[in-house]
Formats: sequence, C-alpha cells, structure tokens
Amino acid sequence: MQDCIFCRIAAHEITARVVYEDDEVIAFDDNSPQAPVHTLVVPKHHYDSIIDDVPGETLAAMARAVRVVAERKGLKDGFRVITNTGEAAGQTVGHLHFHVLGGKDLAAKLI
Repeated sequence: MQDCIFCRIAAHEITARVVYEDDEVIAFDDNSPQAPVHTLVVPKHHYDSIIDDVPGETLAAMARAVRVVAERKGLKDGFRVITNTGEAAGQTVGHLHFHVLGGKDLAAKLI
C-alpha cells in the first residue's frame, strides 16, 4: 500500500533505526517510545491488523523477530509485547505491528 508508512519503511523508502530484518518482517525502533526500549515488529506484507487473516507463517516470523529484538536489546529481565486492533484500542497505523516494550519495570496493571 503506497500510503502506508510501515509498508514504506519495509520497502526502505523511509529511513528507520532497523533492529532486525528478514524476508518476512522488519523490526525498528519507535519514533515516539513509550519505554526505554520500544521496537516495532512489522510484517513486510500489508495486513490491517491481527484479525486480517494473517498466515501462520507470518505470525511465526513475527514471534521469531520478537525473540531476536529482546536478545539484541538486552531484555533479560522481561518485556511486554502488545498489538492494538482498531482505533478504539489505540491502533494509530493501520498495518499489523507488535510493540516490544522493555527496559523498565512494566509489572503495573494496564487497566
């Protein structure tokens, strides 16, 4: 999708601080971090959200990327993985992505 910022990052049309990349996914640091470590894991193929009939292979590639990001960012004490689905849940970019958050105590309740 030409107007999707994450598709453009995945195509290297927009510069990002890439943490990991393979044939299926790209992981890059968020420009507005909500934690000391805030990296986004994004499939290179466009899916609106996690409920957009995403193939299992793509989800598995995203999970592998999360592991690599956690290792590269030194998140040995734990981290959080979040995906928002829909505007009411806080999804601001209409392209499936996982937020990998860490580098501080995240044990507080979300709700």
